Amino acid sequence: MLADAPAVEATVIESGSFEAMPQGALWIQSSTIGVAATERLNYRDHAEEQGTELPSAPLLFAKWPNALIGPGEPIVLPRVSKEVDYEAELGVVIGKRVRRVPEENALEAVRGYICLNDVSARDLQFSDGQWTRGKSADTFCPVGPKVVPAADVPDPQGLGIRCVLNGQVMQDSTTANMIFTVAEIIAYASATMTLEPGDLIATGTPAGVGVFRDPPVLLKDGDEVTIEIDGLGSLTNPVQAER
Repeated sequence: MLADAPAVEATVIESGSFEAMPQGALWIQSSTIGVAATERLNYRDHAEEQGTELPSAPLLFAKWPNALIGPGEPIVLPRVSKEVDYEAELGVVIGKRVRRVPEENALEAVRGYICLNDVSARDLQFSDGQWTRGKSADTFCPVGPKVVPAADVPDPQGLGIRCVLNGQVMQDSTTANMIFTVAEIIAYASATMTLEPGDLIATGTPAGVGVFRDPPVLLKDGDEVTIEIDGLGSLTNPVQAER
C-alpha cells in the first residue's frame, strides 16, 4: 500500500509489489487497471492513425501485478508471442480508498504519477477477443523511475509523452490529446469498483505504436525501450527473448 513518506526510487520484488529503498516510502502493491477506449483508444491521434471514430466511453481491462517491473529490468518476450509491442502511458497511482467519486473531486484521490509501458502481445490480444492474457504476461508493465507526487503535477493533461526505441522516437504526443481525462477515468472506474491506495491506472497510449506502422515495428531481443513524460523523468528497459 501507499506509505505516508515521500515517494522514492524503488525496486520490484517477485510478488509484483514494490519494496521501499532505505530512505523512504513505497507505493504500488494492488491491482493495475489498464484503461483504453474501444479498440485501444484514449488518444485522438491514436484514433486518427487507425481511421477510427472517437469512443463514447472508456473501456477498462486488467493488467495483473505479475507484470510489474522497474527501471532497467528486462521486458521478456514470451515464447508464445511473436508480436510484442510498446505503449507509452501516463500511470496514475491512487492514494485514497474511493468509490463513486465525482469527476470534479477525482484528482483528490491521486497520490502521484509515473511513467508506464503497457507492453502488449498483439497476436494474443487480438486472437483472444479480450486483452488480459496479451497484456498481463510477466514483465509487461514496466514503471518508473519514481512516483512524482500529485502536488508536483498541477495539470496531468499538459504533459509531453514519448516512446524511444533504440534511440528513435516512435511516439511523441501530449496528454492533452487524451479523449478521457485522468479525472474522467477515475470517476468512471470508481462508479463500479472501489479503488484502493496503491492501485495503478494506465491511461492509454498515443499514436505511433509498432503494430500500426507500415511495416510494423515490434519488440525483439536486444532492443532498448524508453518512456519519457515531461516532469516525470524517463523509464528505460532492455528487451530479451524468453530463455
